Amino acid sequence: MEANNLIFLESLEWFDESGEALLHRLPEHGSGEIKFGAQLTVRENQAAVMFYKGRACDAFPPGRHTLKTANIPILTKILSLPWGMTSPLRAEVYFVNLKVFTNLKWGTKDPVAFRDSELGLVRLRAHGVFNIRVVQPILFINTLAGTMGKYTTRQIEDYLRRVIVSRFNDYLGETLDSLLDLPGSFDELAIGLQQRLVKDFQRFGLALDNLYITSITPPPEVQEAIDDSGRMNVIQDMDKFVRMKAGMAMEKAALGTGEAAAGMGLGMGMMMPALFGSMQQTGQGQGDAAKGGATTVCEECGNAVQGDARFCPYCGHQQLIIAQCTHCGKNVTPGARFCSRCGHSTEDKPKAVQCGECGNENLPGAHFCNQCGMKL
Repeated sequence: MEANNLIFLESLEWFDESGEALLHRLPEHGSGEIKFGAQLTVRENQAAVMFYKGRACDAFPPGRHTLKTANIPILTKILSLPWGMTSPLRAEVYFVNLKVFTNLKWGTKDPVAFRDSELGLVRLRAHGVFNIRVVQPILFINTLAGTMGKYTTRQIEDYLRRVIVSRFNDYLGETLDSLLDLPGSFDELAIGLQQRLVKDFQRFGLALDNLYITSITPPPEVQEAIDDSGRMNVIQDMDKFVRMKAGMAMEKAALGTGEAAAGMGLGMGMMMPALFGSMQQTGQGQGDAAKGGATTVCEECGNAVQGDARFCPYCGHQQLIIAQCTHCGKNVTPGARFCSRCGHSTEDKPKAVQCGECGNENLPGAHFCNQCGMKL
C-alpha cells in the first residue's frame, strides 16, 4: 500500500538554466491535476504561486512544502469519472525568479529632440544598462505574464526600454540646460532618472535596482563644437600652444632619416618665420601700443613691426629705407648691386621724363608736367 502511495506522489521544482527566465509554469502545457501530498521545493531566489480555479490561492516562500492543506484539492480518478477521466478542478504552480537580472540594455533607436540653451535644437542618442528584479510575484503574474507558461527578460526588455527612453527625454529637458554641462553629470542624471521610473516599474511588481547611463551622444557636428569649446578652455595661451606644436613637428623632422624627412624639415624651417609672425602679430601689436611706440607694416611679409626697427623680426626685410630698386621698389641695402627680389641692377638710374610742350624735365614715372600741366 505504501509503495502504491509513493507512485502517485509528485515533486514540483524548477531550475533556470538560461539565466533569463522570470517565470516558469508547471505543468508547462495548460493546467493539471496536482495530487494530494505533492512535494513543492522552492529555492532561495524563487517564489511559488499556486493557481486554483483560475485564481491565485497561495504563495509559497523558499523551502520544502507538502501540498495537503484545504487549499489543495484531492483530485482522484474517481472525481474525474463524470468528466471523461479529465477533472475540471485544475491547478497550476508558477515559479517566479526573484534574483537580480543585470546588464539589460536600454537606448534610443531614433534620436530624441533636446532644446539646448546654447546650441539650439539638438537630436541626441543615449544608451545605458539597468537591473531589475521581481518583488511582487502575484502582481507580476497578473499584469505581465498572464497565462504564459514561460516569461523571459527578452520579452519585457523592449517595453521597459521604451519606458526608460520616454522618461529620459522628459527628465533631461527639465534638468539639463546645455550639453556643455553634461560631462561629469552622468551619475547624477542616472540617479534622478531611476527615481522617476520607480512607479512605472512598481505597477508590474518589478523593482528597478540600478540604472546607468553609458553615453549621451549628440550629432557629429555638435560633438565637434563641444570639443572645440573644451580645447579653448584648456588652452590659455594659443600663441604658445602653436609655437610648441611647430617646435615638436621640427623635432620629429630632425629625428627622421631620408629624403622625406629632410624635405619636411626644410619646409618647416621656411614656414616658421611666417607661422610665428602670424600668431604673434596681434600680441606684438598690443605690446607696442602699451609701450607707446609707433608701428609699421612690413612690405615683405605684412606683419606689424616697431617704427624704429631697422629689419623685420619675422622675415628680415630691411625697414630703414636707404635705397630702393627702381624696377620693383624693394628696399635694398647700401652697396648692393642687384635687387634681392627681382635681380634688377641697382646701378641703373631711372631717366627723367621731358615734357614735349615746354621742355621741362620731370621725375621718373610722372604722367603730367610739373611746369605746364600737360600730359606727358
